[in-house]
Amino acid sequence: MEKSQKLKAKISSAPDSPGVYLMRDSLGKVLYVGKANSLKKRLANYLSKGLDSKTLALMHKVADIELRLSPNQAMALLLEASLIHKFKPRYNISLRDDKSFPLVKISGEEFPVISITRKKDDPLSRYLGPYTNAKLLKNALKIIRRSFAYRSCRSLPAKSCIYGRINLCPAPCTGKINYEEYGRIIDNIILILEGKADLLIHKLSQLMQDKSRAGDFEEAAAARDQISTLAELSAGLSGVNRRNELEDLKNKLGLRKLPERIEGFDISNISGKQAVGSMVSFYCGSPDKNNYRRFRIKSFQGVDDYRMLAEVVRRRYSRLIKEKGVLPDLLLIDGGRGHLVVAAKQLKELGLNIPLASIAKQEERIYSSLKSRPLSFPKDIPALNLIRRVRDEAHRFAVNYHLLLRRKELIGR
Repeated sequence: MEKSQKLKAKISSAPDSPGVYLMRDSLGKVLYVGKANSLKKRLANYLSKGLDSKTLALMHKVADIELRLSPNQAMALLLEASLIHKFKPRYNISLRDDKSFPLVKISGEEFPVISITRKKDDPLSRYLGPYTNAKLLKNALKIIRRSFAYRSCRSLPAKSCIYGRINLCPAPCTGKINYEEYGRIIDNIILILEGKADLLIHKLSQLMQDKSRAGDFEEAAAARDQISTLAELSAGLSGVNRRNELEDLKNKLGLRKLPERIEGFDISNISGKQAVGSMVSFYCGSPDKNNYRRFRIKSFQGVDDYRMLAEVVRRRYSRLIKEKGVLPDLLLIDGGRGHLVVAAKQLKELGLNIPLASIAKQEERIYSSLKSRPLSFPKDIPALNLIRRVRDEAHRFAVNYHLLLRRKELIGR
């Protein structure tokens, strides 16, 4: 197939959804990064007649187009800016050089202020961007601020302002938060602004586990709520996007049918105490919370993730068989090949033939009951994004239940 035909096929199959597109040359070098509220409509413009000379020159060099989906237009704006900063594409030079575009300014104070500016006039401040749309940037910061409150006042007041009272500012003016804690909030916001929300989810998951182990349940619950917000933000995809994820997962794992219903499992315990299991259900790429289930480990005491997982899987599907319920199209396990083998054994003993996959924590290798070797997916492909979303939601749900039981234990209820 000729280059022009490949590009036309890629553009015609683009989803009618928000996202970012990267145009690459024959060597894989990024020539241009753009965003769109509808990737399908925006990319179709490149096939129309009457393109200006600069765009014609660009399209003559383009050999491939990479698509990255976003939950909304505001998040696409952040991703676009981070990718332009990373790759410095030749055809985005006007955006990189023009000082009229809006920037996010993080002041160099002990408790930094976050604001929008168009000038880099303070050597002590950090600047992120530029961004192509000031209105979308303001909307993005509003979304972020709901879960990651930050200071926006020019000078610290004598008492908490309205933003502090409605929990959009941690009120450093009143001494409610120290320098180190506020600094961590700023670091998290920077990750989001740099288009690294997935990395932040993993970071917060580890923090949630550490706080839970230390008995700091309030902090663990706060991290859990932030993970939930970020997961919902990442999951805020259109039906077309979700369909693309399901199709991609089907193809990558070699499934016979589209995995419309996915059930994900995770185990949570601290030294075997209050060991619990969770099962989350996703239907057509979205959480189906009415079908979530949680399990207290009953068959033994101690630390053995494999035995815990075996018990949870056995209990779940023994009951589903008894109730003649709808079986899932795919099981997703948080763990490596060993966890996959344990779950597969339980299904076999129950006479069930349900495809399984597991995701290892460190390198995010994917193991499949239909593949002899582990799979390594490229970053941010639709299939991996869906797997991560199910995995992170199962983990959040398990830790939430574990924290609930620990609190009951501490207060004697």
